[in-house]
Order: sequence, then C-alpha cells, then structure tokens
Amino acid sequence: MKIALKRLLFIVVVIGIWQGIYLAQLYPDYIVPSPFTVGETLFSGFVDGELLKALGASFKHLIIGLTLSILTGTLLGVLLGKSRQADETAGMYLIALQSIPSIVWVPLAILLFGFGELAVIFVVVIGGTFVMALNVRSAIHNVPPQLKRAARTMDTKGFELFYRIEVPASIPYFMQGVRLAWAFSWRALMAGEFLSNGPGLGYSLSFAQDYARMDQVIGIIIIIGVIGAVVDQLVFSKLEKNVMKRWGLLNK
Repeated sequence: MKIALKRLLFIVVVIGIWQGIYLAQLYPDYIVPSPFTVGETLFSGFVDGELLKALGASFKHLIIGLTLSILTGTLLGVLLGKSRQADETAGMYLIALQSIPSIVWVPLAILLFGFGELAVIFVVVIGGTFVMALNVRSAIHNVPPQLKRAARTMDTKGFELFYRIEVPASIPYFMQGVRLAWAFSWRALMAGEFLSNGPGLGYSLSFAQDYARMDQVIGIIIIIGVIGAVVDQLVFSKLEKNVMKRWGLLNK
C-alpha cells in the first residue's frame, strides 16, 4: 500500500510541475498543452472509439508478433544451446543482431512487405526473437552439470535428458526471456506502426505529429507508457516471480 501511495504521489508531483510550466507560459500552448487539455483529448478519443480501434489493432499486431518471436526465439535458442557448431558460428552474431534498434528494421520491412500490417508484424517478430533466443541459449548452458551427471547415472540421455532435466531447469530463464521479449516487441511495435499506414497507436502518434496536435502526441505517449508498465507488472512480472518462487530462486 505504501508503494502504491508513493507512486501516486510521484504522478501528482509530475502533473503539478507540468501544470506549473503551462501556467508560466514558458512555451506556447501548442507546444506544451495543459494536463487537462491532454486528459480531455484522451477522453474524447476513447469516447468516439478512435483510440479503442488503435489499441485493438496494436494488440492484434503484438499478439501475433510476440507469439511468433517466442516460438522462433525458443527454437533458435535451443539450436544454439545444444549444438556447439551452431553456437560457435552463428551464436556470436546473435548479440550483434539483438543490439540493433528495432526502428532500423523498419525500412527492410517496408521494402519486403510494403506499408501494411505484415511489415509491422515482421518488425515485432524481429524485436523479440533475438532476446528470446539469447535467454533460451543461456538457460541451456546454465543447467547445473550435477543434474546432468545424476541423470546419466540413471541411464537418462539424449532427448529424454533434454526434456526431463534441461527443460525444467531452464524454465526460469525462459520466463525471463518471455518478459524481455514482450518489452522489446512492444517497443518494436511502436516503431513499426509509426512508419506504417495501417491502424495502431504508432500510426495515430504519427498522424498527430503530422498535424501538430501536441495534446494527442502527449496523450498517446502516456497510453503507450502506461500499457507497457501495467502489462509488465500485472502479467509478466508476476509470472516470472511465481516461477522463480516455485523453483526456489526467490524467498516465499
């Protein structure tokens, strides 16, 4: 409860500073609108359904792209974690690919798929795949060797060793990868939609920028940040903590 009050107080202070800057007229109204103007714009956007349509389109792109990135990243991570040859050749480039900002992939996506939804989903998939693969590879590499030795003494080997020992031991790292894949995919989604011509929060942000609607720009930025924080805290963070507790990696 104390943490919630502290966070609420922080938001109140930020809004107060924002309102103070607006009242001081340090910048024109069209550059720094008041918090109340932004709030009215957001309310109108939800009432007329425009923001709800944008949210629906964004989550559609995210769910498809994140699912594909988790599946692709897991398969790639298992390949690199189990094959020394693959890890020694392609593994070193995984970190380089993961470090490339998502927006860099947008021109390639547009050239391949045009300005439609496929380009956005492609950018989302790229955004989450490499970080997921890195975590899965690390998970397999960090399976305690004593577990493998104990399993081999009971004549467990090959694929049976993988799914009975390595997979369960890798679950905490896998959940960390899913959480990071969500965060990277959410950022990639905004980058892809910003330069697309389809529906979504990123496209709405680009549209507001083109027409110099700063109240809409700030409002959509707030929505993007709030959704990112809420989904992370209420879904992925809790899932990760529950898994870590079950595996004895966190105190009860």
